[in-house]
Amino acid sequence: MQLPFRKKEKQSKPKKTKKIKVKTVGKRKKSVFMLWVLLIGSLAFGIYKNFTAIDQHTVHEREVVESHIVDTTAIESFTRNFVKDYYSWDNDTEALEARLERLTDYLTEELQALNVDMIREDIPTSSTVQDIDIWSVSEETENTFSVIYSVQQKITEEKDSKFTNSTFRMVLYQDEQGNLIITQNPTLWKNPNKSDFTPKQVESDGTVESETAEEVTQFLETFFASYPTATEQELAYYVQDNALPTIERDYTFSELVNPVFQEQDNQSKAWVTVKYLDETTKATQLSQYELTLEKETNWLIVE
Repeated sequence: MQLPFRKKEKQSKPKKTKKIKVKTVGKRKKSVFMLWVLLIGSLAFGIYKNFTAIDQHTVHEREVVESHIVDTTAIESFTRNFVKDYYSWDNDTEALEARLERLTDYLTEELQALNVDMIREDIPTSSTVQDIDIWSVSEETENTFSVIYSVQQKITEEKDSKFTNSTFRMVLYQDEQGNLIITQNPTLWKNPNKSDFTPKQVESDGTVESETAEEVTQFLETFFASYPTATEQELAYYVQDNALPTIERDYTFSELVNPVFQEQDNQSKAWVTVKYLDETTKATQLSQYELTLEKETNWLIVE
């Protein structure tokens, strides 16, 4: 039996979903690339400015002022010779003329004329220089120097003699060959006086224990008793790297006067006055030392 023919029903196909386009910002986009360039550039500029500032500061710190060292030996010798001739005279015509002749070796022609009447022909005194002290030599301008000095004279009039001490300042010129000439006459100046400076007194601060202080004291007493006559080999037992020189003198140790001890940077510092008897002069010699000591097996003076 034949079945009736059926048409096949068409199956409906599912509709395709339309894709939605999404904008993405990726590494290859020009805008992102430009942002990265700007960021890296800013960072690099900041680092550059930072290092530039450090370099400029370093250059400032390394600025060195060169010192100008002047050898004043010739000036001092010239001054001493001049002072001897200038402040010495006899009340004798020939001697006075000889003095004026000697002064031509030191003074400009103008100063020679100025000093002609310094010592009159009828002067009743004679003078000899006893001592000369040069206190300072200062460079005033290029090749021009001022010298401050004191001179002690013995002044004799008839049978009487007395001593006088005066201080003067004069100006000299030194040429490129080292030759010297006085350009300003000796002028009265102030005598150097004792300064009112008082150094700070060092005191024990309790950083060194009493046992250690006693050990160091015994070590120093032993050392200074042998120090005056110690050889370099003997000194090496107590002293490191020639911290103290050999003296080889006939001194007899007496005592340590008021030693002071402090602990600094794991070292012991000692301030001590050493009392000696000088067997040659029979006088007492008081020597002051500031020492740095260390202990490994034994105590040693290291500085």
